[in-house]
Amino acid sequence: MKQVRIEYGDSDMDVEVPDSAVVVRSGDTFAEPEPLEDPVEATRRALAEPLRSSSVRELVGPGARVVIAFPDRVKGGTHPTAHRRVAISLLLEELKAAGVAEQDVKLVCAIGLHRKNHDDEFKEYLGEDIVGAFPGERLVNHDPEDPEGVVKVGETDHGDVAEVNKDVLEADLAIMLGHTTGNPYGGYSGGYKMPCTGLTTWRSIRCHHTPETMYREDFVPVSTKSHFRGQLTSIGKKIEGAMKAPFFAVDAVLDGQSRQLQVCAGQTEEVERASWPLASRRTEVDLEGEKADVLVLGMPRSFHYGPGMGSNPILMLQAIGSSIVRNSAALKPGAVVICASVCDGWFNDEWFPSYRELYDLFQRCASTGEMRRYEDDMSNRPEYIHKFRHGFGYHPYHAFSMLYMGGVALERTRAIYIAGAKSPGFARGMGCIPTRTFEEALQHAARHVGKDPKMLVLPELSKPQVHVRFHD
Repeated sequence: MKQVRIEYGDSDMDVEVPDSAVVVRSGDTFAEPEPLEDPVEATRRALAEPLRSSSVRELVGPGARVVIAFPDRVKGGTHPTAHRRVAISLLLEELKAAGVAEQDVKLVCAIGLHRKNHDDEFKEYLGEDIVGAFPGERLVNHDPEDPEGVVKVGETDHGDVAEVNKDVLEADLAIMLGHTTGNPYGGYSGGYKMPCTGLTTWRSIRCHHTPETMYREDFVPVSTKSHFRGQLTSIGKKIEGAMKAPFFAVDAVLDGQSRQLQVCAGQTEEVERASWPLASRRTEVDLEGEKADVLVLGMPRSFHYGPGMGSNPILMLQAIGSSIVRNSAALKPGAVVICASVCDGWFNDEWFPSYRELYDLFQRCASTGEMRRYEDDMSNRPEYIHKFRHGFGYHPYHAFSMLYMGGVALERTRAIYIAGAKSPGFARGMGCIPTRTFEEALQHAARHVGKDPKMLVLPELSKPQVHVRFHD
């Protein structure tokens, strides 16, 4: 046996696993590509040589209105050379050289259904210089609940709703910044995923963040060839068809520390085609060995969705489901999960106001799919919409989309043990089995996988995750 330290709540948990267990850590199990030596110059070159598109200077001129949409605080880094900071600064130089007036440029934070970002958060990841240069309504959070701020442009051939931010629709040029990183929802962030989740509405998002799409066989393991990804592309193209000009995408492939590995600019599909190969090298980890019977996860209290993600029972299960999607190619069918989580029932109601009620409603259901009957009521509830628009809380439909990802874990495992659960009832309420210790969970797991199981250990869910595959 060997000892491994895994994340657990606000600290860590030391656990013993078989010597044969594969512990996935950057620099140990796999090596990341080298980051760009000069991300500023690389971004400048990408803007000068866009893929299947004219340059920004050629696309606009005096009198043009331009929107630059950028990802929110959830991912992307806050360092001085982070992609958002570098790209926005260089784009402003390009727009100025093209004769575009300063007051005709607007920055829109593509929050989708995430909580709106505070000014201090903008300053943290965009920098005070950029925030200071965009006073008032020139730097805004996308508001999908503003009846005057979104426009329905139609439906796709799939029947999916295509709605988009009005400023994006009316701009002479909409520039879209993205982070090309591994994502359980459709392979990678960036590309068409950025506007179709960040600049639209819950009515559009529920067309794909839903059991009908997420419980299909092609959703697991994660793939860019899934029906889910096809829906994003179709919605993105439907939106583009109503715009004055197609999106001008500026995407960066990021490493585990949010440093740029590659920067691509131009037409969205070409940017996806150019950036996905390197993103795959960074994300897809191929290892030799037998597929695992047990997936071990270390879960902190707070990670990318915010404080309480690892204690809020719905988000806890979502993170487990995401891990199943990412690592399914390394797991035997019906694998067992042991997740170290405090699971103490702290929902963080300030950030996630609808989650507690959603949890209570789930206790009336036999499956996550039955929750669909509550979507319209909760997603239109005035008190939750007010907290989303004015109280910096997540949108009520966000809770449904997270629960549905959790359902992937329930559908594809034999058992999920929550080791170290402080309030065991919340684990049981999510269809999991609480245990006081990791050792106890391991003993229970032996009923399913025997006493010498193959294990895959992901000790740090707070770190940008990879997709692990085993080959005999």
